[in-house]
Amino acid sequence: MCVPRSSGITIEGTNDMRQQALKAVKVEQECVALLGIPGPQLARRIALEIERGSNERSVRIATTLTELLERFTESATSVIFIDDHLVEGVRLAEFLNQLTGSTPVVILADVERQCELARFVAEGKVDFVARLGDFAPIAVSLIERRLRMASSGSLGAGRGRWNETDDLASIFRHEINNPLTGILGNAELVLAHGGNLHPSDVQRVQTVVDLAVRLRETIRKLSDAIESNSPVVR
Repeated sequence: MCVPRSSGITIEGTNDMRQQALKAVKVEQECVALLGIPGPQLARRIALEIERGSNERSVRIATTLTELLERFTESATSVIFIDDHLVEGVRLAEFLNQLTGSTPVVILADVERQCELARFVAEGKVDFVARLGDFAPIAVSLIERRLRMASSGSLGAGRGRWNETDDLASIFRHEINNPLTGILGNAELVLAHGGNLHPSDVQRVQTVVDLAVRLRETIRKLSDAIESNSPVVR
């Protein structure tokens, strides 16, 4: 395969740009914590504690569910902290299924919700913080633990070094899956509050949801296959 002379791009230059882009994906993935907290005082406290622990960590704050989805699709996020008050009226288990496909979640909720979320905790996808007493230090500790795990690569396929396989799997998980989750989340929000929509419009939005779920599952299979170096199961 030849590169046209008029393009002015060499194969070596293309590879260099690719490596720089992939390296940027990795760096961004390691340093971003997304906080979904409706209360500004709690959000500022947790953000300050995380940033105090390392100057290299970036913290983004969302005060509404719509804003959380927007922030999530803007960058590769290492961990999401969610106050369950932010997602009232949304099916929490389904919402967590969407997020944890690419990013671990630390969730703050009343202690009564532990059983509801036990499956996610057992699978290692979610850390649970009970809304009891001064819970902020526990929340910060769990967020920082997830950031360290992402930085060391232990959330990947168990490899300690960064290679092209990790690069490609990371792109699938974050650069594709994150925007896809945003599409799916916003479509489900429209359905949840779409009482005045015409039935045909509801069906169109439902089609978007169904296709997004199908594409998300395909991305998951591809990412898993890349990381394990195994054939994709159809």
